[in-house]
Amino acid sequence: MSLVDTVSAELKTAMLARDAARTGALRMIRAAFIELAKDGKGEVTDERCVDALRRLRKQREDSIAAYEQAARVDLADVERAELVVIDAFLPKLADEAQTLAWVREAIAAAGATSPKEMGRAMGMLMKSHKADIDTTMAQALLKRELGG
Repeated sequence: MSLVDTVSAELKTAMLARDAARTGALRMIRAAFIELAKDGKGEVTDERCVDALRRLRKQREDSIAAYEQAARVDLADVERAELVVIDAFLPKLADEAQTLAWVREAIAAAGATSPKEMGRAMGMLMKSHKADIDTTMAQALLKRELGG
């Protein structure tokens, strides 16, 4: 079953259970998928859906930080609840050890020797493992490995 179908089925279940918080989060996810269908960039694949989910996740993380800085814990908690729902549909990312192995492979393949060549190594890493890594962690590991 595709990710779009899974989210739709989960939404129906949440609505029948009268789970308002989960229903709201699933509607937000479904709306993002509908936007993908309307953008005219091709078929709505699971890969495109995962990219949309990652954008939604990033938005929630930014909102949580902003709400906490403004001392609005109530709103931050709502965002955290949505983040839990989003995370349920995202594939698990590689751990630090696996990411480090891929970073070292990318550095070797790119022939990178200094922090100035980090972009080339990051490009090779993203080309082969984009869906499997946490890019923030990968950047930090690249910087550390290249001595930056």
